[in-house]
Formats: sequence, structure tokens, C-alpha cells
Amino acid sequence: MKIGKVEAYIAGKIAQGKGVFMGLIDPDKQSPERGLELAKTLEDGGADLVMLGGSIGVQGPVLEATAKMIKENIKIPLHVFPGNVGNVTYYADSIYFMSLLNSKNPYWITGAQTLGAPVIRQSRIEPIPTAYLVFEPGETVGRVGEANLLPRDKPDLAVAYSLAAEYMGFRFVILESGSGAPEPVSLDIVRAIRATTGLTIVVAGGVKTPEQARALVEAGANCIHIGTKVESGDALQVRQFAKAIHLE
Repeated sequence: MKIGKVEAYIAGKIAQGKGVFMGLIDPDKQSPERGLELAKTLEDGGADLVMLGGSIGVQGPVLEATAKMIKENIKIPLHVFPGNVGNVTYYADSIYFMSLLNSKNPYWITGAQTLGAPVIRQSRIEPIPTAYLVFEPGETVGRVGEANLLPRDKPDLAVAYSLAAEYMGFRFVILESGSGAPEPVSLDIVRAIRATTGLTIVVAGGVKTPEQARALVEAGANCIHIGTKVESGDALQVRQFAKAIHLE
């Protein structure tokens, strides 16, 4: 499958020696109008993409209304971080087409993907082939996705999963600790995966400070998800995360 416009856009940012700031909005946590306000704050503050996603409940009219309003009012890509098949929206530019490789339930490995693929094709959203790995503590996504949580202190296991992902044809890997986790995956895990694969590394969950974000990018992460820490819409904080992730 050819690389699409959004994936090429991300690759271009990485080629400039920058990390990619991906600001996450959960449509289930606020009104579409508030979602648009957050999206504008993210765009104005230096985020490279706006994402829509959440572990539960993100579908239907609220998702569609939020996506429509954001797509009509921002210029940076609108990307979906799906929690299930119902998270697909025609208003998005792209979506992680992802498999939770360390799930104990095959539905999250290939089942949801089989159901969602025809919808994505019909909607003409750009799919980005992505392996999804959930680490301790996992939080809500670990429970919903029935993950066999990966330990934080075993880089070799994370590398094995990441190599398997690369050999199966995935181009991105998300290292997920869970929304609201006390801390992100360790720098040692990021360094180990960077040293052994050519995957685009995305760190999600537990990134609470710009300093943490910068350290992850310096260790080899390419993209950083920031969600919980920007839900307040603090413009200064968004700019601080942008500068850190962009290594400015």
C-alpha cells in the first residue's frame, strides 16, 4: 500500500529532525463546540495534527459533529485514533489502521480491522498501517482491549513485538501506557526499538511534561500523543509541548 498524504506529511516533519506533536481530543468529554476550541488552540499552539479518539463511547452524532466542525475550521490534518469500528468518520483525513498485537482477544488483532476495512475504503480516509502495543499499567485501554500488558522493564520483549510488526508490514508502532498513566514508556524501550527497527515510533499515554516529551523524542520517538494534559485548553502549555517535541 502506497504512502498517503498524511503519512508523507508526518515523514516530512521527521525528516526535518523534529518530533511530531499529535494533540488528542476525546469527543465524548465535551461538546463539539468545545472540541473545536481545543482544536484551534492546538493548531495555533504548534500541534502538527489534531486527533479524535477515546477508549469508549466515541461514535455516532457527537463524533460526527465534532469532526465536521474541526475539519471545516482547521488547516492541519484531522486524524482518528480509533477505539473500535464505530470511530470511523468521513470528515477525517486519516486513521490509524491498527492492530493491538498483545491483546488476548483476536477481535482486537484482526476482527475489528476486518469489519472496519470496507468502511474506511468507502469513506476514502487514508489508513496508516499501525501496530499497537499496550504497556503497564494500561489503564482503560488495557482493560477494554484485553491486553496482555507488556512490562516496562523488558526492552527485549518490546523489541520482539516491534520487529514482528515491521516484518508483517506495519509502518508505525504505538507504545501505549494508557490515558492518564503515571508515566510513559521508558526511554530504554524507545531507544531499543529505534536501534532495531525502521518503524515510526509513536508514544502515547503518561506524557505529563514538555521535558518528558523532549526526552522521548531525543531517545528516538517520532510522534508524541498529548491528550489529558491539553484538555484544559491552556494555550501556553500547548506551545511549551510544541517547542519540546519540535526540539526547539
